[in-house]
Amino acid sequence: MKELVIAEKPSVARDIARVLKCQKQLNGAMEGEKYIVTWGLGHLVTLADPEDYDKKYKEWKLEDLPMMPETFRLEVIRQTAKQYNAVKEQIHRKDVGGIIIATDAGREGELVARLILKKAGARKPLKRLWISSVTDKAIREGFAHLKDGREYEPLYDAAMCRAEADWLVGINATRALTCKYNAQLSCGRVQTPTLAMIASREEEIRRFVPKSYYGIRGRAGSLTLAWKDKKSGSGSSFQKERIENILKELSGKQAVVERVKKTPKKTMAPLLYDLTELQREASRRFDYSAKETLNIMQRLYENHKVLTYPRTDSRYLSSDIVPTLKERLKACSVGPYRVLAGRLINQPLPVKPSFVDDKKVSDHHAIIPTEQFVDLTHMTIDERRIYDLVVRRFLAVLYPPCEYEQTEITVRAGEELFTAHGNVIKTAGWKAVYENLDGGIEADPEDAGGDGSSAAGQILPDLKEGDVLQGISFAMTEGKTKPPAHFNEATLLSAMENPVAYMESQDKAMARTLGETGGLGTVATRADIIEKLFSSFLLEKKGKDILLTSKARQLLELVPEDLKKPELTADWEMKLSRIARGELSRTAFMSEIRSYSEELTGEIRRGEGKFRHDNMTSKKCPRCGKNLLLVKGKNSEMLVCQDRECGYRETVSRTSNARCPVCHKRMELRGKGDGQIFVCSCGHKEKLSAFQERRKKEGAGVSKRDVARYMNQQRKEAEEPVNNAFAKALAGLKLDPKQ
Repeated sequence: MKELVIAEKPSVARDIARVLKCQKQLNGAMEGEKYIVTWGLGHLVTLADPEDYDKKYKEWKLEDLPMMPETFRLEVIRQTAKQYNAVKEQIHRKDVGGIIIATDAGREGELVARLILKKAGARKPLKRLWISSVTDKAIREGFAHLKDGREYEPLYDAAMCRAEADWLVGINATRALTCKYNAQLSCGRVQTPTLAMIASREEEIRRFVPKSYYGIRGRAGSLTLAWKDKKSGSGSSFQKERIENILKELSGKQAVVERVKKTPKKTMAPLLYDLTELQREASRRFDYSAKETLNIMQRLYENHKVLTYPRTDSRYLSSDIVPTLKERLKACSVGPYRVLAGRLINQPLPVKPSFVDDKKVSDHHAIIPTEQFVDLTHMTIDERRIYDLVVRRFLAVLYPPCEYEQTEITVRAGEELFTAHGNVIKTAGWKAVYENLDGGIEADPEDAGGDGSSAAGQILPDLKEGDVLQGISFAMTEGKTKPPAHFNEATLLSAMENPVAYMESQDKAMARTLGETGGLGTVATRADIIEKLFSSFLLEKKGKDILLTSKARQLLELVPEDLKKPELTADWEMKLSRIARGELSRTAFMSEIRSYSEELTGEIRRGEGKFRHDNMTSKKCPRCGKNLLLVKGKNSEMLVCQDRECGYRETVSRTSNARCPVCHKRMELRGKGDGQIFVCSCGHKEKLSAFQERRKKEGAGVSKRDVARYMNQQRKEAEEPVNNAFAKALAGLKLDPKQ
């Protein structure tokens, strides 16, 4: 008898099939002597839509709510039905004696496989492959240590509870809001608290009143000193009169060095990346959206196989990975990393590395390079950038600490004290990994480099206690307090990951759970949630800043208070974790969720608020004749029909990749057909036809990305065997990412 292996995606299936020597091509599968390997395309099966339970639910009516299916039905996703049927065919083969689940190792990955098996009516024994990377070595080791599928039943229960609870709460609340206020309004336990956090930040900014503060700066040659309050230790005061009086008292006073303190210090390398931290860094350095970073990471994991599993929430490694570190170093010892990695390969690794902690690794360890050999020429520039971030961070944690000497000079003038700080690097340590990099990692606050213009981080002259500073001058400095910054993608990801500051309750257990479970959403879903909020016209961008739309502000007024709080997710995750550990029954949890859904729907039905379209235009919908609404998306401006059943929309303008010839900023493309025109914020305008003509003359008919993509395609084709029928068959598939 053979065993059927179900992978989550075709690329992973190909890798497993190669290792298991499954070379015979079947319809949606590959077969060998002992194994058959098939795959999903992310989710192939999902929870059925309301209308599948009763035809009356096709029409959205308030009186039909809440919808409470006794037993949840499953439906095959229409776009991927062909592959589902192929998998089902393999499941029911008479020569298949068992099934190995090889989907992603995590709650959602478990759900992908289990839904397929349940819908197909599988009754065969289950085993589980649990691996963090898809290198040949990891696959071989994983198959040598397969787990009994029954061990993962509680994880499956938790995954189903999460899916069914989101269905009951999200669909009922969304339909109730939409029917009650006749507008396309959606809500959920993750997206609504996310909007509430942004609203809270905007309210902080609106209420903020700047205050002036004052300090004193002393200059003696190249040395800059900052005044320090003797009592509070602060370097500034809100009392201007006090600072002016101190300046008068300092007139003619001698400045004497009272103390020179030299302290040896060391800083450790930042921790390894989890997905959220990587998304933050990529947003800060390259202005990539969370979704873009995840997509790039997915390619580096699946196609290039040079990085480990991307959807991880851990920044640590488990102890079983330590013996593989040298092999990983050898694999990434190419190009700009050859010298850096070479220094480590022939040295013993730290005995107790700070980045190894089994207790802080759940499903997957931190993102690090795999043991796969790397060919940088096969990567696009975006892939190179993300790979560079991960590899340098991996190398940095293996390097020793950065050691430096911090010098603090204290100067007394009259009754007042002034200080200056400077650092001298003794051993670069891990910072050598980031030398000569533009915009590397964030500098340590104590180790900030400087140009000598401030009292911190300057090159200090050689002074000793008792020295008198000649020709010193004092001047008052003035500044204003600043409001909190608007959220951008990087800071919003941070807030979603750790939303404790936005909790109304002081429940420590809930706060701890939010910290342990990764806050609002998961590393795998946050990027999609942010994208959904943009596509629903609840968020808009102004530069890098993320702002609420009028629609979002009104939605927050209309939605029940409970749905706006991070506590709801904390409560759910605490219970889902207990289900996954076998400490709470699925029935008890779902009973609570059903009661909660009824309460929620009732509260919305009793609401007395109103929704007003304040973005109505005079333009009529070409389909139904109603006035169109002007909405701003993430990178575009659109006209959409106010009637949710009509659904008409058209793009008015979109931010393009075309650069302005005057200021080099990205230009907006407006209009339709031959009348399209590029418009820049600096005032430059240019017809599309004129722009294309200019680009031809400049010899830039294609972008750098187009060139890189073409060159990669050429290399792939050159390396591929002739008449690779399987590759051609896969090329026609349109893969849907996992929901």
